Formats: sequence, C-alpha cells, structure tokens
Amino acid sequence: MLLRKGLARVTSLLEQIESPADLKQVPRSQLPQLAEEIRQYLVQTLAQTGGHLGANLGVVELTLALHYIFDSPQDAFIWDVSHQIYTHKLLTGRRGAFPTLRQLDGLAGFAKRAESPHDIFDAGHGGTSISAALGMARARAQAGASGHVIAIIGDGALSSGMALEALNDAGHSNLNLLVILNDNAMAISPNVGALAGYLNRMRSDKRYRWAKTRCKALLQRLPGGRSLLALLEQVKAGLKQMVIRGMLFENLGFTYIGPVDGHDLPALLDILPQVRDLSGPVLLHVLTAKGKGYSPAENHHCRLHAVPVFDLETGQPVETSAGDTFTEVFGAAACRHAEDDSRVVAISAAMCDGTGLNPFRDRFPDRFFDVGMAEEHAVTAAAGMAREGLRPIVAIYSTFLQRAYDQILHDVCLQGYPVVFALDRAGIVGEDGPTHHGVFDLSYLRMMPGMAVMAPATPDELVAMLAVALRGAGPCAIRYPRGRAGLDAAGELESIAHGRAAVLRDGEDVALLAVGTMVGPALASAALLADLGIDAAVVNARFIKPLDLETLLRVAGRVSRLVTIEENVVAGGFGTAVAQALSEQGLAIPCTHLGIPDRFVEHGARAMLLRRLGLDAEGIVAAVTTALSGAPRPAPSPSPAADRG
Repeated sequence: MLLRKGLARVTSLLEQIESPADLKQVPRSQLPQLAEEIRQYLVQTLAQTGGHLGANLGVVELTLALHYIFDSPQDAFIWDVSHQIYTHKLLTGRRGAFPTLRQLDGLAGFAKRAESPHDIFDAGHGGTSISAALGMARARAQAGASGHVIAIIGDGALSSGMALEALNDAGHSNLNLLVILNDNAMAISPNVGALAGYLNRMRSDKRYRWAKTRCKALLQRLPGGRSLLALLEQVKAGLKQMVIRGMLFENLGFTYIGPVDGHDLPALLDILPQVRDLSGPVLLHVLTAKGKGYSPAENHHCRLHAVPVFDLETGQPVETSAGDTFTEVFGAAACRHAEDDSRVVAISAAMCDGTGLNPFRDRFPDRFFDVGMAEEHAVTAAAGMAREGLRPIVAIYSTFLQRAYDQILHDVCLQGYPVVFALDRAGIVGEDGPTHHGVFDLSYLRMMPGMAVMAPATPDELVAMLAVALRGAGPCAIRYPRGRAGLDAAGELESIAHGRAAVLRDGEDVALLAVGTMVGPALASAALLADLGIDAAVVNARFIKPLDLETLLRVAGRVSRLVTIEENVVAGGFGTAVAQALSEQGLAIPCTHLGIPDRFVEHGARAMLLRRLGLDAEGIVAAVTTALSGAPRPAPSPSPAADRG
C-alpha cells in the first residue's frame, strides 16, 4: 500500500461507520476498500499521535470480519494486551475522538471500559484474555445469558504461563468459547494451502460433524466395529499430526481450525459463521503480517511496534533527543560486566530490544536468554542460575515484574540468591497509561527481606549502581525511567558506596529527600524556594533500601520539616520507609510525602502527568510552602476519568 499524498480527511466508507451496525450495511465487496481506508487513517493519525503501529496494521481485516459476523457488545471481544484494538475503536463510535489517542484526557491506547460498552475488559498486560473470557463464559452459562465470548490473543502472549493455564482449564469446560490465535510470526506454517483449507472447511462444516457422529455410533454397533473405530481414530490422528499443527489444542480439548489467512476477508467471512456455530471450546488460528500495508512497519517490526510521532515517508521519529537513554546506558554497562566476568548472564521476558539487551544478545549469545512472555519463569530460572554460581541480570519493565511477585519473594529473596533486577520504565511512563506506569515497585520490593533497592538520578549513577549490585551477595533491584536525563542533574557524581545517600545541597529550613527521577525537580524547586527566602537542603537518596540512616538523621537534625519525593505510590514507598526509620529513632519531625496518590494514573505526556500530580518543580514548591505555613495541603488534580465506568 502506498500512502496517498495529501489525504487530509477520512475517505467515504470510513466516514459512514459510527457503530458496528453501520459496518454491517457495507456490502462485502466493499470491505477491502474499507480496510485500505482504515490503514491509511491509522498510519496518518499515528504519525501525529504515536502509538502501537505494527500490530494494529496487522489486524484490520480480522477486526472488520469479527464485527461483521458477530454482534458487539452482546458478543464480547476480549483483546489480549489490547494494544491492537485501534480498528475496533474506529468501528465502535470513537472515530471522531481518535486524533486524541494516548493524549491527556483523550482516548486510551488500550481497551478502556470507561470509554465504550464495546470495550469489555481493561487490559495492557499479555496473557489475560482467555482467563477473562472463560470466566465470562462460565458466568453467562450459569445465568442462561446469550452471546458469544471471543478471546483474541497473539502468538507472543500465548507463551504466557497464564494463557496456558487458561487453555488447560477451558479445554475440559465444554463451554462455548472461541479463542482466536492471531499469529503474526515471520514464518509461514507449512500447512497453509489447499489441503489444509479443505480439511478446515470439512471439519467446521455442520454436515461433516453430524456425519462423523452418526458414523461413530453405527460402527460401535457393528461386530468388530470398536476395533475398526479405534484404528480409524489412530489413522486420523496421524494424518492430522502431519497436516495440522493444532494437535496441542485438540489434545487440550479444543476444536482447532486453521491456519487461515488473516488478510483474506472472504475467507474470514466464510469461516467465522461456521466457527461461531460450533459447540464447545474452539481455537481459530489466523495468520497475519505485522505492519501490513505500510512498508517501514513491515520491514522494521521491532522499531515500529510502538512509535512516537514519526515521518510518514520514512517511519523515522520526527524528534530525537541528544544523549543516551537509561536503557542504552544499562545495556552497554551490562556488556562491560559480561566482558570482565564470565558468570554474568542476562535474561529477558520477550523484551530484548525494549530493555536494551540487543548488544548483549549479539555479543554473548550463549549467555543471553529470552524466555518469552513469562516473567515468573524468568525470575525462578534466574534463581536456579544463581544457585549454580552465575550472576544473572533480569531485565524487565517495572510494570511487568509485578507479575513475578511470588517468584521474587519465594524463589530469590527467601534463599538469598544474588539476582540483579533491572527495572526499566519505572515511574510514570506517559501515553501507555495505568497498565504500564511503573509506580508500585518501590513498595512491593522494599518489604522483601534481603532485597536492596536503588534508584539512579542520572545514567552515570545507573552504571555505578549496576557495579554495586553485581558485587553484592544478595538480591538487588535497580529501577530507572524510560528516557534520558541530563548527566549533571544530580551534580558531580561521587563514588557510590552500598547504602549511602548524597547530600547535594545544604539547607536550614526544609530538607527535600528525593529518589531517582525526582532529584532533578527537587534541585530545581530548591532554587525556586531560595527566591522565596526558604533554605532547602536536597538529598539524593540513591538507596531506598537500605536507607542511609546516618545521613537521614544528620539532615533531619538541622531542619524543621522533611519532604520525601518519589515517582512511586506513597503507600509503602520511600516516604513510608523514612517515616518508619524516624519513628524507630524516636524523632517526631514533621514529614510531607510527595508521590503517586491512591489511585490509578491516567495516560498522557509524562511531563503533563507529573505536573498534574504535583511532582514537577512548581508542584514541589507549592507543597513545601503550604507545609511550612501550616495550611492543609491541597490534593493533586484528580483524573477526569477517575469516577467513570
């Protein structure tokens, strides 16, 4: 597909679609044209807003066919991860708001029940769809409710342990549940072709299934019929094993149909009604191409999976910032340690590129392990490696490490294994919203016995902290943000000793104790406070656990109030640790705790969200002046969507 130059508005067919009912009025012969219009619109809109490009281009025809055959929302679509539902949003009355995608107070980039009754289940993490769909199917069966339940899951998410658990449970349920496996892997399955298509049509045809049942009953009544039937079943199973790669699903109790070309609208429109009318759990295997129709996305799957604002012709980002990201700095530092120590290995859970481990994988292929979308397995496998003397680095996004909570506690901390957790995308991540904000890690990690927790303010500090972590004798976590930071944001870097903070500015009135990304805003707010005649000390905590009690007590003894600042939930976070330490020392110094309030934070540009949360320099100044005046502190601005849904 070539982009039409100068296409400034949606074309005619898409303009007519305000609901799935409108879609059903479009003649089947015109659906390919509508698919092209949707791709045009997606590419041009995402060039202005950013978002998940490749996956959405790959499911245009599948989404059209689903809405054409089924009746949403009575028929429930449960999208796994749900980053691929942009076409679904366009078809369900949100085309007018689509240019606000992922912007503050605009449409979410994932399924959002508060947005539309067609978004059945909020999601943002992989592997949840089959469990949710099975639960809904069971509830509907008990209530005698009508409507189909369809889970749409990708081949990547299918590697999640949760998805496999759900398949195991669903297969023996006898419930009417349709799982659509959206397989966008590069390889084409060998059973694509006329024979596979014929077998699929035969197996999904009601007449065939009726004949199969009648034949089986007849054979069982004939002399020797049971032996003949057993032989026929063995022959059939052997043939299916040769020509159909669905035996795993068949053995789990699913009727397997596929693979089907996910870009062949006539084929999809023919197969879906037949699949819809089957009883019991069914898995439809659909092959799609990620980035379909836009050559930069077709050629660069990883880079254009999720994109910032980009140039239409090249697919390249419009704006690039100077300096390395924390992610890139981490990847380079991990390689240097691997060069010096053959025990160092790296583990990723399907996020090699996103965690900066591509250079490590290329240079040390025998010491790099991508376990797929299986965070729990990644952590326990790391514990096993550490048990045998290796020094594993587990690099996982903060929001996804939550999924391995028990494994960190039970398999790593309980046994004291020296596993290093590198938590990328910590804090407010911006446009991906509440499913992806990494704002809980400080709270759930600091309560684990034996776990050390660090947060660098600059990339240089990240390098030093990784060295500290790999020298340690127990588990350690380093959490850092997605983007870039000025190398001088925390002042001149000192050598980092385990458990020691750094006083960056002395003061007599108030002390600002900041963690990681909040060190820069704390320094900026101290300068603004000085203009107001308030002398503020600034401490870069560096370690959330263990706390630098010596520095804390020294600073606390010189000021009238402490203010803790963290890009983490206040509940159980760094501020809580400080207050607990002061209480244990018998100190009653007043404390103000700034951080994420007790609610989920909406999506939007990170700077805007931090401003709304009062975590920018001006917000810190306002909180400090209010606290020193004795006035009640105003609550952070609420999310406009907090009370919806």
